[in-house]
Amino acid sequence: MLTTIIYRSHLRDDAPLCAIEDMVMAANLKNRRSDVTGILLFNGQHFFQLLEGPEEQVKEIYRCICNDSRHYNIVELMCDYAPARRFGKVGMELFDLQKHERAEVLQAVLNQGTSKFQLTYDDRALQFFRTFVLATEKSTYFEIPSADFWDFITDKSCTTLNEAELASNTDYTFAFQPIIDPMSQRVIALEALIRGKDGETPAAYFDKLSTEEMYTADLESKKTAFAMASALNLGEKMLSVNLLPMTLVNRPDAVNFLIHEIAENGLVPEQIIVEFTESEVISRFDAFAQAVKSLKAAGICVAVDHFGAGYAGLLLLSRFQPDRIKISRELIADVHKSGPRQAIIQAIIKCCTSLEIQLSAVGIEKPEEWMWLESAGIELFQGNLFAAALLNGTPSVAWPERK
Repeated sequence: MLTTIIYRSHLRDDAPLCAIEDMVMAANLKNRRSDVTGILLFNGQHFFQLLEGPEEQVKEIYRCICNDSRHYNIVELMCDYAPARRFGKVGMELFDLQKHERAEVLQAVLNQGTSKFQLTYDDRALQFFRTFVLATEKSTYFEIPSADFWDFITDKSCTTLNEAELASNTDYTFAFQPIIDPMSQRVIALEALIRGKDGETPAAYFDKLSTEEMYTADLESKKTAFAMASALNLGEKMLSVNLLPMTLVNRPDAVNFLIHEIAENGLVPEQIIVEFTESEVISRFDAFAQAVKSLKAAGICVAVDHFGAGYAGLLLLSRFQPDRIKISRELIADVHKSGPRQAIIQAIIKCCTSLEIQLSAVGIEKPEEWMWLESAGIELFQGNLFAAALLNGTPSVAWPERK
């Protein structure tokens, strides 16, 4: 299957410019042997390349390119399929933008076309060329350092509740994970995550219950979450709890129950965040929206969790604007290497900025993910890179410090 991959990358500062011609010559021979076409642009700092040819060969060459230490910040902009080649001449062609006018380069690229239809910049792949040559999206190129630029220093803030502070009459408990601002080294909130008594995941715990039992347990477990959080001495930190959207619909007393239990445990509504995941279809939206109004009227913050991974997405956001949005792990995974994910997240950031909705990213596992998202403008993070959830307590946090 004919495959096209387009990527951009950054030449390392210590890589000699004179080595580029040798690199192109070697790539030309390798591409010819693999029946792959390469069109490479270079502006003195960034590379931009289109590879097209048989799928297996193109992807193997791209894997080798990603492992080449002469460049970094390698971002795949497009991986697509086509019925025919745009550029039939296999090998490698280099266009140095430092030696030619932009218009000359754009025309020279078109002149390399061999398809039976005349190439134009209406073609999606060629639009990427034009964007790079004209540098119209340069402000979205975030140059992040390598992962070893940072040390992650673990503090001594771990706290575990003793047996007397744990509920003994339930078949569930909670793990707590911090939501942090890494640059200011502050814990902003704790998220209470339901677990089975032996640490079972939420899915494993709820799978044992009927639908009605699930909604009852989802709501009434918050009594335990509030009690445990109170015992952990929240201080000025906020507490985030998860609730299924349909729990609010199927339990008309849900809001009053939450307000009562918040007060019973010495907390105040203004320090509580109720998170709804968009992964559950909301079949009675009007009833859900009315319950959300009641939560907000009581002073409770409302958040959408795992945004971008569920059924509703932007449609839900158009009908209901929460105070906070947490971007899903599915969207932020390896964001530093994915052009499509970067574009989507930048659009979410712009949308939330316009709506004055606070953003955080969850499931951060790699320093590069955090660095890219921080560069994009997100300040609050949650994930195992900093602290894994701790059963019956709050974990120590690994704070980033420059080496």
